[in-house]
Amino acid sequence: MNTLSRRRLLVTAAATLATATPALAVSKGKKHQPYYGAEMVHFASPERPGTIIVNTGEKALYHLIAEGVAMRYGVAVGKAGFDWAGIAKIGRKVEWPVWTPPRSMIARKPELARWAGGMPGGPENPLGARAIYLFAGGRDTLFRIHGTNEPWSIGQAASSGCIRMLNNEVTALYDEVRLGDKVIVI
Repeated sequence: MNTLSRRRLLVTAAATLATATPALAVSKGKKHQPYYGAEMVHFASPERPGTIIVNTGEKALYHLIAEGVAMRYGVAVGKAGFDWAGIAKIGRKVEWPVWTPPRSMIARKPELARWAGGMPGGPENPLGARAIYLFAGGRDTLFRIHGTNEPWSIGQAASSGCIRMLNNEVTALYDEVRLGDKVIVI
């Protein structure tokens, strides 16, 4: 399937998803803006198609698919003190990734020590169905765009710095992006 056909399929799937996905409107008793799913939007940018732009204030990820057109996804972003901004490239992509909590997280939450050697991929894994690893200067930034097993966190500042997406949406994005694609987090 060529790239244009894949994009058309993604657009059709996103339109279906936008009408079929129920709103995620309540997060453990906290109300926030409902999220109805991915949507194609007009998005003016000097960046090339293939670029990902994450607007942390808006809690949205834009994947530029053509000049002036992007797929917009709702995301969860880093909590205060855990946020990150910068320019990176996709350096690695993994399906059902292993999650290893960093030492600093284990220090904050000692119960996570049992996963110091890594938690196998699967539905209970905090990285969800897919992980897109962000590299800068040829080195892993330790920040990721990944799925989540906490769908109610979408639209929140809830993570330890990474960009969370719904599992079905990160899977669609994962299939569209390539190693080396540019990622801008603002």
